[in-house]
Amino acid sequence: MGAVTPLGNSREAFWESLVAGRSGVGPTAAFDPAKLTTRIAAEVKDFDADVLIGRRDARRMDRFAQFALVAAREAMEDAKLPEDREVRERTGAIVASGIGGIITVENTTFEVGPQEKWDRISPFFVPMLMSNAASAHISMHYGLRGPVFAVASACASANDAFTVAYDKIVLGDAIAVVTGGSEATVIPTAMGGFCSMKAMSTRNDDPTHASRPFDKERDGFVLGEGAGIMVFEEREYALGRGARIYAEVLGYGQAADAFHIAQPDPESKGVILAMERALARSGITPQQVGYINAHGTSTPLGDLAESQAIERVFGEHATSGALAVSSTKSMHGHLLGAAGAVEGIATALALARGIIPPTTNYEVPDPGCTLDYVPNVARKAQVQVAMSNGFGFGGHNTSVVFGHHAG
Repeated sequence: MGAVTPLGNSREAFWESLVAGRSGVGPTAAFDPAKLTTRIAAEVKDFDADVLIGRRDARRMDRFAQFALVAAREAMEDAKLPEDREVRERTGAIVASGIGGIITVENTTFEVGPQEKWDRISPFFVPMLMSNAASAHISMHYGLRGPVFAVASACASANDAFTVAYDKIVLGDAIAVVTGGSEATVIPTAMGGFCSMKAMSTRNDDPTHASRPFDKERDGFVLGEGAGIMVFEEREYALGRGARIYAEVLGYGQAADAFHIAQPDPESKGVILAMERALARSGITPQQVGYINAHGTSTPLGDLAESQAIERVFGEHATSGALAVSSTKSMHGHLLGAAGAVEGIATALALARGIIPPTTNYEVPDPGCTLDYVPNVARKAQVQVAMSNGFGFGGHNTSVVFGHHAG
């Protein structure tokens, strides 16, 4: 696993911040947001791409691809995947991004602007903006010749990348897949668009408490950025080579709302189907799930829909408090297409380390959200099965199930 996040630029820094309940949210530093209703964000800090990647290569990559490559480097060093030709030819790279190189698009648009310098656009413009740039750079850097492409389904993108990686391995198309998601959208156009939608928190005077999933006083999400990368391997291959295994991917479920481009279905039909299908594919019962890393964006409608869907699928197991549910977005914000990637890492580490990260800023219970949200303080608990939810604009719903690895 590798991570570049608002809570730290490594897997361990990210995890330690989660367990400690730290916030990565603060006043927006990437640009002056004075004209916007939301002026806070969860930004990656102390990230010098020229040093981490090299000036020449970094200047030919959008920030989202830089994040992905650095996270992949940590993941590959952690995995110690053999470098022989046969293994690399059977290893893929499937990395998601909901938006891709939007910084490149914005910067180029501003530079061309009314000057109409269309004939002076950089030859690297298209290679930098394309969503598959992250997976392509990882493939080139490590000589991976298996299935290499991108997945884009808004805020469910990284969860969907996990499902495709899973399928490629199960089908025998790959023995291993470098997978996850990356996003970098803390820029005027993206934030301005979300402000116009009234989707983000306007708690500008109290940024560390702005993201408050499931809390009655939540008022929108906080935009984040970063990347999370995992190395998925075929089980017997990983065991045979003595790989360090954090968790096992048991299955997944996908379903669409078929309702609205940006609003969740008030009856949560797609979310319910996704979780039910994930349980069925994984061959487990609702009672076996001990933890759900919720999508939990801190929006009034989204959190309510998800909480009620969990209650519908898990019944008394959820309402009795036997099922822990938390949203780590309360600390790292909403990373859009990379959200499921860093949350997948959090879910797998919760299984491996026996600690459930909290939902911070949970202060005022919402009568419509009645589950155990692990409020404010991490909890020691040896969970055997956990689920990570990811839902995206367009009505995309994907739930991935991870199991504890006893080895």
